[in-house]
Amino acid sequence: MKASFSNPVLFKELKLRFRSPKSFTGVLFYLIAMCIFVFGFIFTTMSVSKTSYFRPDESFILFALLSFIQLALVLFITPGLTAGTVSSEREKQTLPILLTTSQSSFQIISGKLLSSIAFLLLLIVAGLPIYSLVFLFGGISPGRFALVFLFLFVTLLAIGSVGVMFSTLIRRTIVSMIATYGVMLFLAIVTGFLFLLVMQVTRMNYTGTGLPPPSYVGHMLASINPGVLVASLLSPGISESLSEMTQVKLPVWVGYLAFYVTLTVLSLIIAITNLRVNMKRSK
Repeated sequence: MKASFSNPVLFKELKLRFRSPKSFTGVLFYLIAMCIFVFGFIFTTMSVSKTSYFRPDESFILFALLSFIQLALVLFITPGLTAGTVSSEREKQTLPILLTTSQSSFQIISGKLLSSIAFLLLLIVAGLPIYSLVFLFGGISPGRFALVFLFLFVTLLAIGSVGVMFSTLIRRTIVSMIATYGVMLFLAIVTGFLFLLVMQVTRMNYTGTGLPPPSYVGHMLASINPGVLVASLLSPGISESLSEMTQVKLPVWVGYLAFYVTLTVLSLIIAITNLRVNMKRSK
């Protein structure tokens, strides 16, 4: 039973990654930067308002800024951590040796994925004490705090799975990284632009009175945008405004969760099924 839950690939990758002094140096500088930002924001806000205390509404603004910083961290660092997991093994000609072991394709892919995102998870967890400062001043509920981090993890897992998929399908690490960043930019930026475009076209085409017809495409584009999701979690009024614009009453987080869980599962299935196929072709 114990052997069935073991993953030598994961354990080996974790040891190599976390034994490196660069990992701990990266965590140290990240926490220093976060502390400088948080305490600098508190000091600047108190200086501008000329008060000796930090108000709950100001604490909410600080939490919102920290949440978007964490989201940017997930979006821009995850592709770099995962897009070379398999392709780098192929470039170093060590993948055939890995495939001749008793490890299944699922163990190899899951081990590569989890070990790659483990460092980013460490950064997020290490920053929790800094996040907890917002509870000292009020304005943030523990439930909203937990929701933000839950969906950050969902986003991290989905983008990491896409990176591993491209790393399996594409031989070159640089090409795999470009493809993963392309998907990330599409989800984070292009979907927002397409949402505005679809809503504008819908308004131009609607000449009647009353409420416009439901825009399911526009709602879907907004629902899969990570920035829109974080904003809706921080302020429920944004989700209500979005429902009024699209005339679709489905909450943003439902569509987001369904899309990114599906994306994660499909990406992992494609990576697992094509891991050994690519090796046969390369021969």
